[in-house]
Amino acid sequence: MSTGKVIISCAITGSIHTPSMSEHLPVTPAEIAEAAIGAAEAGAAIVHLHARDPQDGRPDQSPQAFEPFLKVIKQASNVVVNLTTGGSPYMSVEERVRPAVVFQPEVASLNMGSMNFGLFPMLKRYKDFKYDWEEPMLENSKDLVFRNSFKDIRYAIETLNAAGTRYEFECYDTSMLYNLHYFWTEGLIKPPFFIQTCFGLMGGIGSHPDDVMHMKRTADRLFGEHYQWSVLAAGIAQMKVAAMAAAMGGHVRVGLEDNLWIGKGRLAKSNAEQVTRVRQIIEGLGLAVATPDEAREILSLKGGDKVSF
Repeated sequence: MSTGKVIISCAITGSIHTPSMSEHLPVTPAEIAEAAIGAAEAGAAIVHLHARDPQDGRPDQSPQAFEPFLKVIKQASNVVVNLTTGGSPYMSVEERVRPAVVFQPEVASLNMGSMNFGLFPMLKRYKDFKYDWEEPMLENSKDLVFRNSFKDIRYAIETLNAAGTRYEFECYDTSMLYNLHYFWTEGLIKPPFFIQTCFGLMGGIGSHPDDVMHMKRTADRLFGEHYQWSVLAAGIAQMKVAAMAAAMGGHVRVGLEDNLWIGKGRLAKSNAEQVTRVRQIIEGLGLAVATPDEAREILSLKGGDKVSF
């Protein structure tokens, strides 16, 4: 699995955090484009993109919401663009997949199983909200199951395979690794698999080092030399888990989708600030950061000239 180069992915805005939580969270197309280009300049080989309504910041999975910043990013950077098919857990799979269908990116994220998706603990930290959708979105997650059934996953794969899009397989516990293995045995996906093991979100596996090792051991057993391992961790565990994975030959994901902070009590002012921090960790370990073209080679991507934006 080890390539000698560490791929940094940066998840720019996501759909979990709300605008009231940080003034630095990108919301408008111009802010998302600027943040993605800045992350790429800081060393991210891949930017993972969601869209938001520029008026109130709510998640927006319409292709029209993605188009303005996709063109700007492509013109300004060679970075690999990864479009979410996760969207928001409140959306149907058809709605979530639509932007990737239209724009045919090199990479699209793909959640590999259904799970409880608990955002409501954030209500203990945030009391004042700018927009009327923010608090109900968090509160309603007490009864939220993020649906990714076998039928849903098959729909996403069969819809996107035709365009040569490959996947960031997001796995929040070991059962999702087994789900991924099933789709491999069915012949619907081909290696190398880019497996993003996700830690610390309520409803998924925790972020203790034992949890990280358990996911890694399971992936090793199921996929052997046929995958590239990456990690993301929510909140305070972000850099700790990234450092652990990089030291073990893995890749890392940072960004304001996963964590709004850069240190105790200090909000990250940009996605680039987090990329710079994790790059310092990687290079401090004596490792090298992958360029976008090196990431393309490692992950067998089709190339930025074969997308539809």
